[in-house]
Order: sequence, then structure tokens, then C-alpha cells
Amino acid sequence: MSRLFLFLFLFLSTTLQAQRVDEQLDSLLSNPYFQTSQVSLMVYDLTADSTLYAYQPYQRMRPASCQKLVTAITALAQLGSAHAFKTTLKADGKMTGRTLQGNIYCVGGFDPLFSDTDMEALVAGLRQQNIDTIRGQICADFSMKSWKKWGEGWCWDDKNPTLSPLLLNQQNDFAKAFVQCLRKHKIVLLTGGKHETAERNAPAKAQELFQLSHSLEEVIVPMLKESNNLFAEAVFYHLAPGRTGLTTNQARSQVKNLLGSLGVNEESYNVADGSGLSLYNYTTVDNLVRLLRFADRRKSVAEPLLAALPIGGVDGTLKKRMLQSTAQGRVRAKTGTLTGISSLAGYLTADNGHRLCFAIINQGIVKHAAAREFQDRVCEILCNY
Repeated sequence: MSRLFLFLFLFLSTTLQAQRVDEQLDSLLSNPYFQTSQVSLMVYDLTADSTLYAYQPYQRMRPASCQKLVTAITALAQLGSAHAFKTTLKADGKMTGRTLQGNIYCVGGFDPLFSDTDMEALVAGLRQQNIDTIRGQICADFSMKSWKKWGEGWCWDDKNPTLSPLLLNQQNDFAKAFVQCLRKHKIVLLTGGKHETAERNAPAKAQELFQLSHSLEEVIVPMLKESNNLFAEAVFYHLAPGRTGLTTNQARSQVKNLLGSLGVNEESYNVADGSGLSLYNYTTVDNLVRLLRFADRRKSVAEPLLAALPIGGVDGTLKKRMLQSTAQGRVRAKTGTLTGISSLAGYLTADNGHRLCFAIINQGIVKHAAAREFQDRVCEILCNY
């Protein structure tokens, strides 16, 4: 009898807690604010393996930068956290003493983390090949992806990144900076009257001289913590199979494959880009929760994902939110912001020890502060569960 009593007590306590959560969230959603704007909300109890709360979970909405969650989870699942973003030097000539008789090809692999320090290391790599003179040009090889430098559905007046596969400090000015670094390290460039730099693909016979890379695990940290759009687009293109001429259509197919395996209806979403900048993206909170549940069940996905997500009141795009509340330090979630749109999706641990995942999208809003206040309050209620 005592065991039965204990079971009934725990069952009724959990039921009452869930009712209180429902009542509190229902009260939030009764605010007049939602008479002039739209909202979708879904909460899933990962510990109990059941839906805790849902409000318009199948409404198609624009996810804004929560689209980066879709990109990151797909990439971690299909590429793995060790997947490399490479920048490679190749040459098509022969060595005569310490002189390279031919061109140097800088082959871009869409590495958004490539920095001045990496540039120094590339040139040091040439020195390691005993090269102090180059009789040829410095050629920028952009063949990794298609020619498009922008995303589908991007607004012309936004601060959009340039989608170049050959980057230096997130800018498309690699070749000239490479020439300057050669001079700094006393490597002579003799072009025979030609321009020092050119755009040209490395020939098949070109031999690799040196290569630098960063891992997907490194790339998704600024992508998610700071909501960096360029990093997200780099990851998106890396989803595409193949080595050259990669397109967004190829990348989309990989996202669709994963969503299809989770039972997501194709009519419930559209994937336009990897960052969420495009107004052509749409999805449902149910879709986002399905992805979060999928990630949680796979350690190889969950660990790097959680490490990269902003923490409420601690860092990233959530650094100034949830301060001095029960949600501070307990919520790991991706934010999203576009004109008229605010979103938040991720994970938290409730007071009862249950791990929850959630997705919230506010649309048709005038003041983002009001939507963020609503989202933060939802997180507080869930943390108190």
C-alpha cells in the first residue's frame, strides 16, 4: 500500500505542477499584446518524454536566427564536430633552387575563422618549403562554391556578409593581404609584368604546399553564441556534397533529409539559407522541438551544441537577458531577431530536475523588447516547474 500511495502522490504532484505551468503560460498568452501579434510556443519534457505545453505549434512562422539551430544540428549530425574548414596553398610550377617557377593558388574552403595569425602561418609554411622567390602570380581560387555572394531572400539594405569561400578576418580581401604578408617575410614575388594577383582555379596538376583548417566544433561557437551570419552560411555550404561549385540547393537537400527522417512534413517549412537572414525561411516550433529532441539523444551532437549555445544572463546574445531571475545560468538557447520577428529555442533544467527543450517564435511585433520579455518570462516559469 505504501508503494502505491507513493506512486499516486508523485503522479498527482507532477500533474498539479503541469497544471500550474499550463495556467501560468495561459495567463501570459492572454495578454492584449497578442491581439496584434502572433506567437507559437512548444515545450517538451525530455525527461518524461512528453509534450509539456503547446500553443499553435504547427503555425508556420519565420524563425530568424533560430534557423542557425537547424543548420548547426544538421551539420553536427551529418558532418561531425571534427569536420574541417580548410584553406590550402597549391603550386603548378617547379622548384629551381629556392625559387618557385609558377603560380601560387590560394584555394578557399570557406573558413570563417581564418585570421591574420593563420595568414602568418601560411607564409611560414612556404618558408618551410624553402621558397624565398616566386616567379608567378598569386591566384585566388573561389571554385569551392557557386558565384553568388549573397543569400536568397536577403534584404538589400541589411548588413549582409559577403559569401566568399576565401576569407581573411571574415572579409573578401585574401589575395592582396597574402602578397603583403609575403613581402613582410622577405619572399620576393616576380610577376613578369603581370598583375600580382588574379582569380584563377588551381589546375588539376597543382601540388599542395600547405594547408590550415578549423573544425566545425570551433566554427559553431561564434555562429551560435554571437549569432554570426557569415559563420552560419559557411556551415550551410559545407553541408553540400562535392568539392566545387557548391550551391544552396545542394545544402538544402541535406537539411531536408534530416527533417524527413524525423517525420517533418515538407509543407511545414522552407529552407532558404543557413543563417535565418532570409525572409523566405519558415518553420514551426514543432519542427524546432523535434530537432532539439533529436540532438539531445545523440551525444556527438548534444555536447558541442550545448557548449556553443548562449547561456541566459551569462554570455553570447543572452548575456543581458534573464539577469537576476531563476532562469539565469540555466537556459541555453538560440536567439533570433529580424524586423517584426523575435525567437528563442533551446534547453533548460527545471526545479524538479527535468530537462526541457522549447521553441518560441513571436511575429508581427513592433517592439522586440516586449517579445523578449515574454520569452524570458516563459523560461522563468519553466525553470520553476
